[in-house]
Amino acid sequence: MNSHRYSGLRAVLTTMHGKGSVIVPALQSLVGLAVEINSEIDTDRLGTFTNEITRKGDMLETAIEKARLGMAAGQCKIGIASEGSFSPHPVVPFLAINRELLVFVDDASGVIIKEMIASEDTNFSSIVIKPGEDISGFLDRTQFPSHAVVVSPNQPVITIPGFKGIVDRSALGPLLHQCACVSTDRTALLQTDMRANFNPSRMKVIQHCAQKFGHRIASVCSNCAAPGWGIVDVERGLPCSVCCNPSNLVKSEIFGCVRCDFRTHAERSDGITTAEQIYCSYCNP
Repeated sequence: MNSHRYSGLRAVLTTMHGKGSVIVPALQSLVGLAVEINSEIDTDRLGTFTNEITRKGDMLETAIEKARLGMAAGQCKIGIASEGSFSPHPVVPFLAINRELLVFVDDASGVIIKEMIASEDTNFSSIVIKPGEDISGFLDRTQFPSHAVVVSPNQPVITIPGFKGIVDRSALGPLLHQCACVSTDRTALLQTDMRANFNPSRMKVIQHCAQKFGHRIASVCSNCAAPGWGIVDVERGLPCSVCCNPSNLVKSEIFGCVRCDFRTHAERSDGITTAEQIYCSYCNP
């Protein structure tokens, strides 16, 4: 897209977990950005999935801070960063949700563009075990060894990072024993490694988000011509297919500008006009 305002401009992507392999191609093809990758900055200091370092801000604040670290190091006015989170599904029990956020910080124009998606395609899981217990089911379910795992004491005396990026089955037994020995309850915590470069499922979600992100940066506001036009909010109340009462599902999408207050409403882009009965609080109080 050579005609885009960002075509040929220099930007820096701050990531130490290999996300550039899926983010850079999208931004180059859809926006024309000349993206450099800074993998030297220790972004783990802003928070880790294994919680030895707690994220202080929310996803957006952390992603913006991460982007600005790269901008400062590379003396660049445009920065890009990604942040992810994992949590229980809000509706379906025992199912997890992966949320991925991408931010674009343009200090020259005073614009911050963000895009987020949520996906159920994740292996996010953990178990507490004693040394010698069978872990085959957990490993199969979490797609080991194509997806790495982390081993740590379940109740460590002090907070420690544990052993990350484990893809060798023969190494798990000794590591589980070692971690259980330094846990106050003599158990070990075995969990999926959610860093993108050790988790192909998560990388696919980031790739999907990067495509939407590129399209969003390339879209401009019809009112002020600022980049980043896209969904900024939703209206809930999709009617139930049985009783027609409003559910908590999204009814319509609100599009807006990152610079001015211009907004428009549109029906759901997936074409869904009614909610299944399972999502209705009237049919399922």
